[in-house]
Amino acid sequence: MIRWIIILLIIAGVASLLGFPGIAGVAGGLARILIIIVLIGLVLLLIFGRALIG
Repeated sequence: MIRWIIILLIIAGVASLLGFPGIAGVAGGLARILIIIVLIGLVLLLIFGRALIG
C-alpha cells in the first residue's frame, strides 16, 4: 500500500507540473486517504498486537 501512496504522489506532482490540476487533486486526495488508512492500521496493530503478545 505504501507503493501506491508513492505512485499517487508522483502522479500528482507530474500532473501539477504539466498543468492538470484536476488529476493532481484527485491523485493527491487518494494518496491522503491511503495514508490515513495506513496510519489507522498501524495504530490498531500496535494496540491489539501488543494485547495478543501478552
